[in-house]
Amino acid sequence: MQVVSSIDEMQSLAGEFRKQGKTIGLVPTMGFLHEGHLSLIDLLRDRSDVVILSIFVNSTQFGIGEDLEKYPRDLNHDLELCGERQVDLVFAPEDSQMYPSDYSTFVSEEDIGKGLCGLARPTHFRGVTTVCAKLFNLCMPDFVALGQKDAQQVVVLKKMIADLNFPIEVVVGPIVREPDGLAMSSRNEYLQPRQREGAMVLIQSMQAGKKLVEEKGVTNVERVKSEVMSVLTQSSVVRVNYVEIVDRRTMQVEREVESGRSLIVVAAWLNEVRLIDNLPL
Repeated sequence: MQVVSSIDEMQSLAGEFRKQGKTIGLVPTMGFLHEGHLSLIDLLRDRSDVVILSIFVNSTQFGIGEDLEKYPRDLNHDLELCGERQVDLVFAPEDSQMYPSDYSTFVSEEDIGKGLCGLARPTHFRGVTTVCAKLFNLCMPDFVALGQKDAQQVVVLKKMIADLNFPIEVVVGPIVREPDGLAMSSRNEYLQPRQREGAMVLIQSMQAGKKLVEEKGVTNVERVKSEVMSVLTQSSVVRVNYVEIVDRRTMQVEREVESGRSLIVVAAWLNEVRLIDNLPL
C-alpha cells in the first residue's frame, strides 16, 4: 500500500494509472475509519484496478464554532485498516497543500444543499463540493463510493458530478449500523454513555414511522412525521433539529409517502453532538 501526502505526486500517479488503462476507485473520507468506510472499499474492489482512499479533515465544511479542532483523528490506525482491506493507495494531504494561504475558489451547489442540513450548517455543503471537486481532479476516479448515511451529501455530490461533467460513476453503500442499530459515524466517539443510550431513539423513531407506513398503510406525511417526533422526544438528552419525509432522489420534501421513493431523514443534537440518520420507506 502506498501512502501519498503530496498533491502533485497524487495527480502524477493518477495520470500514470490512466495512461496504463487502469480504472480508479475513490473513497473520500475524513479519517477515523469505521466499518462503514471500509465497506465502501469493498464496493470498489471489483470495479476498480486501483482503489484510493483519501483521508483529509476538510476545514471548509466546518462552520464557526463546530468541531474542526476536536474532530477525531488516528492516522496510524486508519492506515492499518486500509492495509488490511487491501487499499492500493492512501492519499492524506496537509491542509496547507489543499488550501494554501491565497486560496479563494469554491464550488457551490445551489439547490439540494439549501435545506435540511444546509439550514443548520449553511456553509457545509460548499465545503464538501469544493473538496470533492479537488479530490476528483487529483485522483481522477472512474468510480467514487459514498455512504447512504449522508443521504443529502450523496445527492448534492451526484448533482455536482452531473452539472460539472465529471466522468465519474457514483456507487452508494448502505448504512452500516452497530449491533443495536445506531448508524456508524466517526462522531459517535463523542458520545458519553447516557448520550449513547439516548441516541438509539433516532433509529427507533424512524422504525416507528416505517411501521406506520408499511403495516397500517399510512401515506400522510404529517402523520408519519408526528409518529417519528413522538418517539424522538421521549429522550431527555435529544434536541430535534429536523424530521422530514423526502424524495430520496432529490431531497425535496414529500407531500405524500411514496413507497420505494420516500425517505425518512432525521437530525438531532445529543447535548453538543449532532447526529443524522435516514431510513427508506
